[in-house]
Amino acid sequence: MPRLRTVTLLATLVAAPLHSQPVRKDAASDGVVPGIEVLLRDSLHLVRGKRVGLVTNHSGRDRSGTSTIDRLAHTPGVTLTALFALEHGIRGAIEAGGNVSSTRDSATGVPIYSLYGASHVPTAEMLRDVDVILYDIQDVGARVYTYQWGMAIAADSADKPFIVLDRPDPVRADLVQGGVLDPKFRSYVGAYPVALRYGLTPGELLRYLNGTGQIHADVKVVPMAGYRRAMWYDDTKLAWVNPSPNLRDLDATIVYTGTVFFEGTNVSEGRGTDQPFRLVGASWLTDAGAIAAELNAMRIPGVRFDSVSRTMEPGFKFPGQTIPMLHVSVTDRDRVNAPEVGLRMLRAIYARHKPDFQWRPSIDRLAGGTRVREAVENDTVDALLAAWAAESRRFQDETRRYWIYK
Repeated sequence: MPRLRTVTLLATLVAAPLHSQPVRKDAASDGVVPGIEVLLRDSLHLVRGKRVGLVTNHSGRDRSGTSTIDRLAHTPGVTLTALFALEHGIRGAIEAGGNVSSTRDSATGVPIYSLYGASHVPTAEMLRDVDVILYDIQDVGARVYTYQWGMAIAADSADKPFIVLDRPDPVRADLVQGGVLDPKFRSYVGAYPVALRYGLTPGELLRYLNGTGQIHADVKVVPMAGYRRAMWYDDTKLAWVNPSPNLRDLDATIVYTGTVFFEGTNVSEGRGTDQPFRLVGASWLTDAGAIAAELNAMRIPGVRFDSVSRTMEPGFKFPGQTIPMLHVSVTDRDRVNAPEVGLRMLRAIYARHKPDFQWRPSIDRLAGGTRVREAVENDTVDALLAAWAAESRRFQDETRRYWIYK
């Protein structure tokens, strides 16, 4: 049966990272070795002699900075026949939600098919010259993101062998936080019921979805060498590449699973400033200093708040205006619970500014249900955080059998 065959092949591929320490000498001395390098070094038989489609963007690269596109295009025995682009495009430069067009790669001549335009599903025409699909994109370990759902949808719908070239969870894979999505609120920023900060690498996530029958695909994972679940991204020694235009450093990525809620309000989440997702503000937030003091008095673990101002760029909330903002600083990243940070900020602003504050229709989609909105309005944040903590523990336990790394 296809599912049994897939599990057997996966066990063969991932056995070394699961059970063997120390890792290879090159991994120990040079940091984590990403899946693309492991593929070309140890597992080239998976693609040799085959026509390869590649789902990737600017973050798919080896440790030297050479793109996965170029590595595959110049590997003897590998025929790269199609590229697939998700949100932000193949170069990662298109703003959130912007249309991604199909085109052709100027360097290799390989066609680039958009999976973030008219369709999120690869068509038969796109797959006509493809025998196997590879996936190599750096995500951020957050449910409210689109790359991993593009991966899952492509694997589920393509009816082709699907191989994940694994990459780190930048915010530690041993930490799971936030509630699990209510399936009634599934969308492209939350396609499956996982925790908000789900604690899995791309390969592990796809193993979980496939193993639990939420997708049906012939999935293999080429694991990283030298990766451990407790690593932050900067522990891996891999160069930081902005995974999307508005996540520009690790601290922003850490707090993202809390401050992203502000996308579903009339408060700026910091897009259009120099520090998206670390700055939150509005033209009417004239008491930002008092709110920062109130939040600091709560002693929320791992963060500190300050009041600042910024002039907003055109094309974003409050364009051209200089507005008061709250700045979130990470003081102890090992203690940060970003969903709590976001909820506490929302409640503090809402309580002081009920006439000014507005929800946008997207809030329930971003939050994965109605509970964030209801907790903020009804002052039941503590109860929601307790419920989320229990859900996170259960989700982590459910995923444990699909982990690749210790």
